[in-house]
Amino acid sequence: MSIEEYIRRKVYSYYWDEDVNCATVMLKILSELHEINLDLQVINSAIGMHGAGCFGAQCGLVEGSLMFIGIWGKEKGLSIERIVDLCYCFANEFEQRFSSLLCKQLRPQGFKSDNPPHLCEKITNQAIKFTAEYLEEKS
Repeated sequence: MSIEEYIRRKVYSYYWDEDVNCATVMLKILSELHEINLDLQVINSAIGMHGAGCFGAQCGLVEGSLMFIGIWGKEKGLSIERIVDLCYCFANEFEQRFSSLLCKQLRPQGFKSDNPPHLCEKITNQAIKFTAEYLEEKS
């Protein structure tokens, strides 16, 4: 199975079967790809990280990635300074690729009460692949 197919299947399952948010999906899939076990507290910390609880602030795909870069970096023995630099560069590259870091700009249709669920499935697939490739490049 290709990485794209793996990501697509996992995103679908996490969104539609478990109904978790984008930050949680990002954390879970990246941890699976890198064989890093996440403590339940880490998963719980991402509960409101979908644009700051639907406020439209920083996208959960960015937040989940940044959290994972910290976890991944410490697992690799990287210095705090290097991890901070990787986060900065990631945010810059993410913004270049997706045109924003803000949920209210990235989420199709924004946040409306009549939105169908999991509007961000397509961009989630793209963002996870982007983040996985970013980490591979930085390994």
